[in-house]
Amino acid sequence: MSKRLPIFYNALLLTGVNLLLRLVSTGFQVYLSGKIGAAGIGLLQLVLSVGGLALTAGMAGIRTATMYITAEELGKRRPENVRWVLSGCMKYSLICSGAVGVLLFFIAPFVAANWIGEAEIAGVVRLFAFFLPVNCLTGVMVGYFTAANRIRTLAAVEVAEQAITMAATIALLQLLFRGDPVQACGIIVMVSGLGGCFTLLCLLYLRCREDAPYGPAISVRRRLLQTAVPLALADDLKSGISTAENLMVPKRLALCRSIGNPLAAFGVVCGMVFPVLMFPMAILFGLAELLIPELARCAAAGSEKRIRYLAKRSLRLAMLYGCFFCGLLFLLGEDLCRWLYDNTEAGKYLRWFALLAPMLYCDAITDAMIKGLGQQTACVRYNILTSALDVLFLYLLLPKYGMGGYFFSFLITHLLNFGLSVRRLTKLTGKVIPISAVALTLIATAGAISVAGFVRLPFLRGGAYILVLCSILYLLKVIGREDVFWIKGLIRRKGSLM
Repeated sequence: MSKRLPIFYNALLLTGVNLLLRLVSTGFQVYLSGKIGAAGIGLLQLVLSVGGLALTAGMAGIRTATMYITAEELGKRRPENVRWVLSGCMKYSLICSGAVGVLLFFIAPFVAANWIGEAEIAGVVRLFAFFLPVNCLTGVMVGYFTAANRIRTLAAVEVAEQAITMAATIALLQLLFRGDPVQACGIIVMVSGLGGCFTLLCLLYLRCREDAPYGPAISVRRRLLQTAVPLALADDLKSGISTAENLMVPKRLALCRSIGNPLAAFGVVCGMVFPVLMFPMAILFGLAELLIPELARCAAAGSEKRIRYLAKRSLRLAMLYGCFFCGLLFLLGEDLCRWLYDNTEAGKYLRWFALLAPMLYCDAITDAMIKGLGQQTACVRYNILTSALDVLFLYLLLPKYGMGGYFFSFLITHLLNFGLSVRRLTKLTGKVIPISAVALTLIATAGAISVAGFVRLPFLRGGAYILVLCSILYLLKVIGREDVFWIKGLIRRKGSLM
């Protein structure tokens, strides 16, 4: 096995790969738009939305469950049990994904005609159903390689798959495409499915090449069900409620007199504001992905001191990171949206939601940590409660308050979810971050925004904000010498710093 890197460097590696793939994917999306046209892109998005729902149901929480149980066995220094963990996870995945795939295959004509509105696309939906078990088994292997800390291997395979898939799609479209959007969707879904087969075979081959120790057979059924089923319920609930919200919001906004085009207003927030708001979270998503197996290993080994250290360091990092981008997005939101979308309304909404960045960024890390500590059932309870409240608030508030009601519902439900998660994390690890540090950070952010707001030029405004914020944080001793030495250590050496 390759030399283990500290969690900070693995998070940076995942972030770099994600940003690279996102950049390449954007260029590929531009190519597809020019090649198959707006109608083809729209039809493809509908097919992918159906496929995404099926993938969530077929995955049934197995990716995170594999990651958690594998990390638990490795943390207890029982690598010989990993073979049986993977075997149990693959059987579970085949049963769930096979059942969902068969169901999707037979109801494809109904889905194509009534959900997508294009009866001829049924064959493409069935093609997705055919490859569904492969994609879910790939999730099992990705969970294992993440838990085993083989991030470089995983990143290399993922980059190779994307490169091959995009090259094959472009080649086939150039050779076979004759202007039929259904044909284009079929080519894209087929190549994507074959790319999933490539990834699965590569990961299975790499696993077989490992010098994995043998051990007596163990049963993982109970642990697997206890971990995967709550995650599956939570994922299915999120996916179902998200679909319900997307269908309900424009209809309820249509009842608001101040909204001229409800579908456009909803599209501005979801299609323009949220991608910009969530883009800086890429590095935190990489960290969150690694915290789940890391904390599971620590919990299995009884390393309470390291658990407290990781919880405190990760949440503090997320808080500072969220406050940093809160101010930048608030100050530069209008200019950024004008440059990206030529849309001033998106800039106004981005300034609203930018104020929630510290909470949203911390929530992502907190959610990962309580999952890593085996609290999946608690996550399900919190998601059910907040999702139900979200639907209720949207139904009641949108007709009267429009997008203001949407923002209020978003704020209340996410704040409640974050509060419950932090409360659970505090019970598990003790006091994570002093209230005084949170208050001082928020005060510093507000002060820096106020000062930088007087600068007219966007570039200088952003620079002034960064300079003032860092100065205030240092003067208030929110950032001290310990943090400076920690950052220097991360740059100079690859020790186990985090």
